[in-house]
Amino acid sequence: ENYFLKYFLFLCNLVFTVLGLVVLGLGMWGLISKESFAQEKIGSIGTDPMLILVTLGFVLTLLCLSGCVGALRENCSLLKLFSAAVLVLITAQVLVAIMAYSLGDQVGGYLRSGMLAAMVRYQDDLDLRFITDEIQSNLQCCGADNYRDWEINIYYNCSAPGVLACGVPATCCVDPLENGTVWNSQCGVGAQQLDEFTAQSVIFLGGCLGGISRWIEQHEGLIGTVGIVVLGVQILTVFITTRLLESIQWYKVYR
Repeated sequence: ENYFLKYFLFLCNLVFTVLGLVVLGLGMWGLISKESFAQEKIGSIGTDPMLILVTLGFVLTLLCLSGCVGALRENCSLLKLFSAAVLVLITAQVLVAIMAYSLGDQVGGYLRSGMLAAMVRYQDDLDLRFITDEIQSNLQCCGADNYRDWEINIYYNCSAPGVLACGVPATCCVDPLENGTVWNSQCGVGAQQLDEFTAQSVIFLGGCLGGISRWIEQHEGLIGTVGIVVLGVQILTVFITTRLLESIQWYKVYR
């Protein structure tokens, strides 16, 4: 039993260590490719979305590495540290889920603020631009509440001097492809000046907050299943670690 638990725990943690390294690598690649460590940009690195990937990857790698080494070396201290850290993670996830459920309206407010902040920095931050474009194109929406929210961006504001003035990004367009092949980046130009009846044939009128809410409602079963499976894997890991610790301690006493 000791042999099985030891190598099962080691293999599980090894898989997640590799996953953590991949996430860490993606985050670092994102920061380096955008030259976020350059002297003129280092001051704003704390608000870079890629920092979330770096932090997540680092924590996951460190945690699972301690589980790997602890299981392989049968090190009780490392196994206890690993078990305690996973328990803290489980508790934190349960608390976050309870808070998100009980503070639904406030979560919507935070989402709206986040979306508007991303729209403000749309032209200046490649990550936020990518995320906003993916949300708008996949959910077929435009802006936070509606397409006129793009007025908040200095380039799409109607008082802006450039060609983008009073427009919206191409990912708001109903058909951003000309003849189904060529991407038309100018398809949203002047869209904010159109009335809703005219605009509906050119761009998506609905905001993305409504789109996100509908997506969550449509996929709540899948989201719940994934959440339960992830939580279950963590609880199983704690159980296996506890059994392995008991087995190691029993062996040390009675050998």
